[in-house]
Amino acid sequence: MDRDVKALAVLLAVAGVAHFVKPEPFESIVPKALPRKRGLVLASGAVEIGSAALLAHRRTRRAGGLLSAGLLVGVFPANVQMAVDALRSDRAPGWYRAGTVARLPLQLPLVRTALKAARSR
Repeated sequence: MDRDVKALAVLLAVAGVAHFVKPEPFESIVPKALPRKRGLVLASGAVEIGSAALLAHRRTRRAGGLLSAGLLVGVFPANVQMAVDALRSDRAPGWYRAGTVARLPLQLPLVRTALKAARSR
């Protein structure tokens, strides 16, 4: 397995488990308009774990890459919400505000890696 794809699989697996171990931070970044925040967090965690498992095996890597790419695009609004909330907060430290904004364009290489995995044989 390509090193980047392996790193993406590990990232997704760790993040997915974190959704179940400590869902509250993830619930806080679900866009305000969406209902059932806990359910959305648990569902996205399950999809992250499933994506990681699919990426780990050559025969299912295409499905894992497509699922991962879709997931990363789908959760992007939560990352935007996190940045907006941090920028509006009087209590958020400067490094945290900067980090939440800086991570937004980092989604693109993750999506690109997922699509690369989907194209791999």
